[in-house]
Amino acid sequence: MRKTYVIGDIHGCLRQLRGLVDRCRLDCGEDRPKFIFIGDYIDRGPDSHGVVEFLMGAQKSDSETVICLRGNHEALALLSTYDTANVPVWLHNGGEATLLSYRVGTPAEMPHDHICWFQSLPIHYDDGLRFFVHAGIDPNKPLNQQAENDCLWMREPFLSDRQNYSRLVVHGHTPTLNQMPEQRTNRLNVDTGAYLGGPLTAAIFDDRSPKPLGFLQEY
Repeated sequence: MRKTYVIGDIHGCLRQLRGLVDRCRLDCGEDRPKFIFIGDYIDRGPDSHGVVEFLMGAQKSDSETVICLRGNHEALALLSTYDTANVPVWLHNGGEATLLSYRVGTPAEMPHDHICWFQSLPIHYDDGLRFFVHAGIDPNKPLNQQAENDCLWMREPFLSDRQNYSRLVVHGHTPTLNQMPEQRTNRLNVDTGAYLGGPLTAAIFDDRSPKPLGFLQEY
């Protein structure tokens, strides 16, 4: 049975990304793995450009098994390309590291195909057992009626909520304090703070149960 590997917030940590993807492929053996990347590929870490190139290349090689969601940092970059008034907010949230990695001075100078890729990224993904989203959901709305802003930015009241959503919500956005994924009955947080010195984490799933089979991490 095919395994699905869900990888948390990367934030420009290309070395960890390459190592973790290799470990996932090794774990999967001869089977064809499915990858879901939860967003926040850019900002703060050392090689946002390399991470985006890596993910775009992976999708081009196999678009059926590589799903990349949009994070709030990709959204901030997009807003900055549309309106320069948004640039200070993006820079305050780590955008300067992205511009350095692209060797440009403004977001408008970033490669057009990368900007188009950010724009094309879906906000969430539902595989029938799990609901994948960057930040979280509004607990008071059905999964099929979630607002984009909540999917990209939500923390509370989602993080404290205990209700059953009919899917396990798999998300990132809020780095865990102990560098381990946070597993609750209704959600799983896979952001373990890679850019803060923590590991990049992959949760392993199959189609037999919503719960993860285990985790792989790369420091």
